[in-house]
This record gives sequence, C-alpha cells and structure tokens, in this order.
Amino acid sequence: MDTTTIAASVEHQLLSGVGTLVPLQFSGDFLQWAVIFFIIAIVAAVFGARGIAGVSMTVAKWFVIIFLVLAVISLLL
Repeated sequence: MDTTTIAASVEHQLLSGVGTLVPLQFSGDFLQWAVIFFIIAIVAAVFGARGIAGVSMTVAKWFVIIFLVLAVISLLL
C-alpha cells in the first residue's frame, strides 16, 4: 500500500467516526468488592464483632448501589 491509500483509509475512518467512538465498558469490580465485604461482615458477626460487621455491611450495601447505578447507566448508553 502506498501512502495515499493509507491516508485515504485513515481519512475515511475519521469521517465515518469508526475510530472516535469508545463504548462505555463496565466490569463487575464493585459487585466483587460487595461480596467480599459481605463475607467479612458474616465472619465478623459470627465472631461477635458487631461493629466491624455493621461497617462491612454498610460498605457492601454502597458497593451494590454503585454497581446497580453503573449497570443501568451502561445499559442505557
């Protein structure tokens, strides 16, 4: 391929918007962290550490909420 063909190909991609759109990608990291904090809360509750269990459940709850909000946003976009 010569340089004029490459330049024409790049220009075509830029004009068509192929190289400019980046999809919103979402990983399940928040859900994974929520499960980890939930397990910590269960273990802490079994051993009687009610303060740690409460804090861990609160953190897990917020991670689930953040996960759900980001999942809805990624589905809509």
